[in-house]
Amino acid sequence: MPRLARRSILAGLAATGGMAALGRARAQGSQQLSIATGTTGGVYYPLGGGLANLLSRSIPGLSATVEVTGGSVANLQLLGAGRADLVFTQVDAAVDAVRGNERFKGRPVAARAIAVLYTNRMQVVTTAASGITSLEGMKGKRISTGAPGSATEVMAFRLLEAAGLDRDKDFRARERLSPAESTNAVKDGKLDAYFFVSGVPTSAITDLGASPGVQLVLIDHDQYVPRIVEKHGPVYFPEVIPAGTYPGQATDNRQMSVANILAVREDMPEAQVAALLKAAWEGREELGRVHAEGRNFALAAQKSAAAGIPWHKAAEAFWTAQGAKLA
Repeated sequence: MPRLARRSILAGLAATGGMAALGRARAQGSQQLSIATGTTGGVYYPLGGGLANLLSRSIPGLSATVEVTGGSVANLQLLGAGRADLVFTQVDAAVDAVRGNERFKGRPVAARAIAVLYTNRMQVVTTAASGITSLEGMKGKRISTGAPGSATEVMAFRLLEAAGLDRDKDFRARERLSPAESTNAVKDGKLDAYFFVSGVPTSAITDLGASPGVQLVLIDHDQYVPRIVEKHGPVYFPEVIPAGTYPGQATDNRQMSVANILAVREDMPEAQVAALLKAAWEGREELGRVHAEGRNFALAAQKSAAAGIPWHKAAEAFWTAQGAKLA
């Protein structure tokens, strides 16, 4: 598991209506809230920083910090170990965690959804110079399947399997790099292609597309979604990243997507969950200014099917009171 880098978010202590019960519970001292995000080249980290700042200012006595991690799998492992309180995660990783599947075999995590955020897009990134135009065309090339402990790695392995590729035998090299490291390796001629699942646009891919002499290429792969859903369940769906989303992206990219959620442990007190949600929901415009994907935090997105795992009891009550149709 990657070593964590803690970034403190300075907390304002302005009280807001509706937080009194939580504030009284903390009257004896401040409470720390650890938010596990992802790598610095993705969306979880900046959006998590914005959320930490918002929560710290809005909830009396709360000081939120944001953790740099490998991503969803690592976040859920931290949650299960009691080393993180609030995590960003993809739904597929959360389902595996709750069920005790794959990386969580023998160690299920009692994670509960508190909010559906936005869609994560699987992006298979290369350049025109690589000559790669399909997943099958990656055979014999140097690739990265994402940072250890990331949901990118989970999705990349499932996608490669669906395309009939052996992740351990069919590549000249297979690295496990973050998106920023992958972009630098492509620019340095040390890597031909990489996988990264995130909201769009993401800074690492924007950086690659904007590099002089580089023609960005995103590989289509939506044709494999039915095969993956048949094996792993209906957590994935096809979407399109429109042409022009990234510098040099000349065509629409037909790809595989999955929802993102915020999750906590099942035993987080209901008053705390309610306070976190109230602050986040009332500050959603601020989150949209932190990153464009923050604008997709919407009432219509709060669906049980999209959440993938059971709701925390307080979250279910909160969204129902807001008028969400969860079923």
